[in-house]
Amino acid sequence: MKSSAISLTFNKDSSDYLINLIDSPGHVDFSSEVSTAVRLCDGAIVVIDVVEGICSQTKVVLQQAWVENIRPVLLLNKIDRLILEMKMSPCEAYTHLQRILEEVNAITGELFTSDMMEQWACTSGNDERQHDAEVQIDQVFDWSNTGLNDIDDSHLYFSPDQGNVIFASAINGWGFGIKHFARIYAKKLGMKEAVLQKTLWGDFYLNAKTKRICKNAQNKGKKSLFVQFVLENIWAVHDAVVTKKDKEMTAKIVKSLCLEVPARDMRHADPHVQLRAIFDQWLPLSPAVLGMVCEKLPSPLDIGERRVEKLMCSHGQSLDTMPEATQKLKQDFLQCSAGDAAPVIVYVSKMVSVERKCLPEFKQRSLTQEELSLRRELARERHAERLRMQNQDETTDMPESIGSPLYNGDTSETGGKSEATDGNVFIAFARIFSGTLRPGQELYVLGPKHNPRKALEGTEVVEAASDVYSLESNKHITVCTIQQLYLMMGKELESLNEAPAGNVIGIAGLGNHVLKSATISSTIACPAFTDMYMTAAPIVRVALEPKHSSQMSQLVQGMKLLNQADPCVQILVQETGEHILVTAGEVHLKRCLDDLEERYAKISLDVSAPIVPFRETIIPPPQLDVVNELVDNTSKQPVVRLNYSEEESQAEQKQEWVEMKTRNGICTIRIRAIPLPENVTKLLDDNADLVKTLVKCSNFKQGERKDSFELSTDMRSQLQELKHKLEHFFAENDSEKWEGVVDQIWAFGPKGNGPNIFLNRIPGFSHPSVWQCLGSTVSQSAQSAEFRLLKVHCSSMVNGFQLATLAGPLCEEPMMGVCFALESCKLQADSSQSSSTTDCKVTADDVICPVSCGDEITETCATVQDSNVLTADKKSSSNSATSCTVTVAALMPDTQPNSEHEAPSLVQVKQQIFGPFSGQLMSIVKESCRRAFQCHPQRLKTAMYSCVILTTAEVLGRLYGVLSKRHGRIISEEMKEGSQMFDITAVLPVAESFGFAEEIRKKTSGLAMPQLVYSHWEVVDMDPFWVPTTDEELLHYGEKADSENQARKYMNSIRRRKGLKIQEKIIEHGEKQRTLGRNK
Repeated sequence: MKSSAISLTFNKDSSDYLINLIDSPGHVDFSSEVSTAVRLCDGAIVVIDVVEGICSQTKVVLQQAWVENIRPVLLLNKIDRLILEMKMSPCEAYTHLQRILEEVNAITGELFTSDMMEQWACTSGNDERQHDAEVQIDQVFDWSNTGLNDIDDSHLYFSPDQGNVIFASAINGWGFGIKHFARIYAKKLGMKEAVLQKTLWGDFYLNAKTKRICKNAQNKGKKSLFVQFVLENIWAVHDAVVTKKDKEMTAKIVKSLCLEVPARDMRHADPHVQLRAIFDQWLPLSPAVLGMVCEKLPSPLDIGERRVEKLMCSHGQSLDTMPEATQKLKQDFLQCSAGDAAPVIVYVSKMVSVERKCLPEFKQRSLTQEELSLRRELARERHAERLRMQNQDETTDMPESIGSPLYNGDTSETGGKSEATDGNVFIAFARIFSGTLRPGQELYVLGPKHNPRKALEGTEVVEAASDVYSLESNKHITVCTIQQLYLMMGKELESLNEAPAGNVIGIAGLGNHVLKSATISSTIACPAFTDMYMTAAPIVRVALEPKHSSQMSQLVQGMKLLNQADPCVQILVQETGEHILVTAGEVHLKRCLDDLEERYAKISLDVSAPIVPFRETIIPPPQLDVVNELVDNTSKQPVVRLNYSEEESQAEQKQEWVEMKTRNGICTIRIRAIPLPENVTKLLDDNADLVKTLVKCSNFKQGERKDSFELSTDMRSQLQELKHKLEHFFAENDSEKWEGVVDQIWAFGPKGNGPNIFLNRIPGFSHPSVWQCLGSTVSQSAQSAEFRLLKVHCSSMVNGFQLATLAGPLCEEPMMGVCFALESCKLQADSSQSSSTTDCKVTADDVICPVSCGDEITETCATVQDSNVLTADKKSSSNSATSCTVTVAALMPDTQPNSEHEAPSLVQVKQQIFGPFSGQLMSIVKESCRRAFQCHPQRLKTAMYSCVILTTAEVLGRLYGVLSKRHGRIISEEMKEGSQMFDITAVLPVAESFGFAEEIRKKTSGLAMPQLVYSHWEVVDMDPFWVPTTDEELLHYGEKADSENQARKYMNSIRRRKGLKIQEKIIEHGEKQRTLGRNK
């Protein structure tokens, strides 16, 4: 289940071609291998099973090819199954093939249309009024303005008459294109080959009387040319050889086709051997496929400007804003120059693990004449030494050193197994885009955060680190030496002295410099290539540990090697010390565990149960209960909150917002949690990369200089479109509730690009908008001293929001689809500093003031107030406690006494007690967000697989039984036209998917094979804390609630795994057991 490469030479029309082929697996779990292969190629051969038709993975592969700007061609495989298994007639097969081509072209048309719409949006400008008119629901979109009708897109689609479709049966070794049969029938019918090539596929037929090709074959009830001249001949060969096994008819077919089939193959008992021998000479597969590759796919010299700019401009930057030396490299890309003066530019898509003994330098080889002569001389010398010792009548044993040199020399000369050949080495799987690569060259390895401008200015230092793990976080350039170059020949490797631009090769010596992928160049002006487009995100986790604790170091080293060898694997070490392996799916997990035990760690492992990620969210109060009864105020259950007292919960749920103070009493904040609309959550989740670029650009605008990060025109238009979609989606749900919310967005979370938002709704407080890189600005009016102090600690509030959304209160899983609005933040300062600020009196309830004498403080005491208890506004009186005025200095973390003899102020004493003010602010924002979250109905979100199953009608009942048992849901059920197969689409929770494929194969006797692809996040429609309370619920579920609460089951399993408290009873509803013995 790994992609492998091979380099082939092919001669076509007296021209020699070098073709680099990369075979990638078709399983959904290994789509990352497709991504690494697509980055290195200029074209792609998309293979489709004509029986199964268009699968989910077919759409993914076509999208990957489109994103990387490479040209695809089509190979329709397994035509023989239409004949032997499906029992289709030639006319039915032709209709079936037409439908498959229409579906593929429909996918291509969608990709083309969306791409053209993006370009049109980019060139049409950012007219707000025009866009607002476009997004109106009732208005019909005018497609004429986009220019789609004026663009010739016929070359993008797949059609046999264009030569970009091959019909094949790989198992029998035959394949053909329209051009092959056009050449044959042009001689027989006396027609032009070009005319036949255009009419062999389509609604054309041959008029037997006039000998002319006419249209409308289907309307006139005639056989099309493709059926008459192509499919009927192939059906006749299969019928004679396989079905009827008619030797006379087979001999006539061989004679009529002028084939020379060996007599041994014709007499073979297996009809498939005879079939392969006939087709191997009549319609050989390899010339058809490689001929199409040479004709239709571009060479490295034909790389497009758009693809070059996409590769060079990472994170949405524009090539025009890069240094001049970087812009000049574009011509080297386009020319694919292999001269010595051209800069070397290489991209490594992945690291391949190879056994050291398989390298060419360690393989056994035949000896040359010089080496044979040298060995003969050594043998003569040893023989002469033995004779001399025998003549001296030595009776002692022969020294061991006399016989050993022959063995030792033989081992080193022939490359026998030794310690030097044990273990694995990493070979970089790479393509050369410019220059010529030779062993011994010293090149720069550019990390993904490499900035050419900083490197040319000297602010980014080149690090001569020997290990990628020892590289500092702020260093992105290392120097490597190319040790050896290899030509990839499947499992075999061939040594190369040099490799020019345009080749796909293997590079030795980069194992310590490249982790997964990297850009290698001879100049630091080269930018790091953009990240590869990965469709399968790692989602399945397991915890690993060795069976013997003494082998922990081997496990750690093995996981590092696996992380380097697999582009989709993630390795984590949790705070508890567990080593976590994250993979794309169940099949991918099995493959990774086998590699760990057999190749990398070479130890026995204990593997935990699969760990599936969940998300925590809130929803609006439901209108119906679990038995579909209307919820009224009397039957409404209070929201259950973990780790808080019942009094706190009821007090805060009435007001739906949370207000808390810092422990030193200086700051008071109020936060409200609001559930985000579902379409907004999905939009943010799908565009996480765009949000990440937006936040990065906004940070540059606020802090660093503006010329260090400039957005490209395409990226700016995409961000503008994202903003307009957010405004439109918010307006669709509740325009009054979400009015102006897009411009109030302060941050996204968790990790700065998640599907949760933090709003600034503090009256009168203006903060730079997150959209400021698009020209959106906030009026910077004169603000009070309180707000000026608040700006100093903005980062603390954002960090508190990030911490809260990273681990929710239900089971410490990340939040999703939650909006937190900061409605007020009062920083209490001294009235002498600003008349607009509020005087703050820190009373004895907050701090037990020391016994004072003048300005000296003799002793201090710590606070006794718990920060977790919700504090209300306190009124101080002169009779109850002595108050002390808090000054603005309390907000400055670096305030120190003016002199050594000056006693510390009360504020400084409180700061020493409670810690820095920024930490206190971060803590209360985090705690307020968690409490505000629990003021609403809480739910879990689970990851869902989209399950596509192709099966027969006989096993539908058993199939539905397996799906319902695992809480799956049927989305659609359609019968395939022209067959007895049902195409079923369902959704299945990832947590319930382990062992699903094996169980469904057993239940259906192998007649159903599911394909699982990650689809979306879905709310588990059950309150984790629900218990039956109403009469209807008690009647339906009983007092014990015998039916299992699935959400609570998920929540408890996660909390149990993380070592959190679980509110469950070991024995519940215990009943005394009666035995039969007492009744006798």
